[in-house]
Amino acid sequence: MWQFGLLERPDARNQRDPLTVTHKADAMFKDDLLQGKKVLITGGGTGLGAAMGRRFVELGAQLVICGRRVEVLADAVAQLHDEFHAQVATISCDISDPEAVESMMAAIWAAGPLDILVNNAAASFIARTETLSAHALGAVLGVTLHGALYCTLAAGRRWIGDGRSGVVLSILSTSTRTGRAFTVPSAIAKSGLLAMTRSLAVEWGPKGVRLVAIAPGPFPTAGASANLNPMQRQKTYGSNTMNPLGRNGEPVELANLAAYLVSDFAGYINGEMVAIDGGQHLRTSGADDLLGWSGEQWAQLRKTRER
Repeated sequence: MWQFGLLERPDARNQRDPLTVTHKADAMFKDDLLQGKKVLITGGGTGLGAAMGRRFVELGAQLVICGRRVEVLADAVAQLHDEFHAQVATISCDISDPEAVESMMAAIWAAGPLDILVNNAAASFIARTETLSAHALGAVLGVTLHGALYCTLAAGRRWIGDGRSGVVLSILSTSTRTGRAFTVPSAIAKSGLLAMTRSLAVEWGPKGVRLVAIAPGPFPTAGASANLNPMQRQKTYGSNTMNPLGRNGEPVELANLAAYLVSDFAGYINGEMVAIDGGQHLRTSGADDLLGWSGEQWAQLRKTRER
């Protein structure tokens, strides 16, 4: 189902707002950097997906966002409706379903072909790997790996069939470099997408399709905090003591990097993943504190999720 709305930019605030494009960021690119580019962001209704969508529209892109929850997509458009006076299309889609992805892409192409696909939708949670059920594994791999692959293939075959160029940006993780205990399905999925990025960069590059990736470090969002930083971790995981720069990233920093990578100015970058984490992966894999968790702590986390 397609829905359209107008975009609004929140009022400036004295303190840093994760979804507010600061004056410094405003000046980084020309306003028409992505003019005329049609972009699909999976999982574009919240978190980093919403931050990228905001920045892309500000830079002239025609935006489409998809997700499973219609109300979340509607809220995203409602929060972004005023200043840009631009229509943003939303489409409800479970990207773990290949038929749903094909239907979504057909609907998008009917209104004009995409230029850029951003594989952002993902699922993850911390758990002792030996306790995971097949259903739990599928919940992560289905969206994070299979869903991104379905979207990439659906867009790629259309670009190649039409003789058009295109760009695929996948939002990965520094676990692709370090591995990551207790989020093993996510680490597997993200590493698979890195292999996809590198492989298709070679196969599809001659056909005018570029593939690039970003590996974010700590960029706190509501979804990530709930699944990866429960109450038991707030004193350690959220303290920034392991980050060489001593802070978390701001979504606008990732959004600016993403805007550059999908733009024509990055036309000679292909098959590469850029880490943006303040250097944290050079110091820790991000799971060190969990190695010391007791059985009681894991049991408490499980009870919290069952509520």
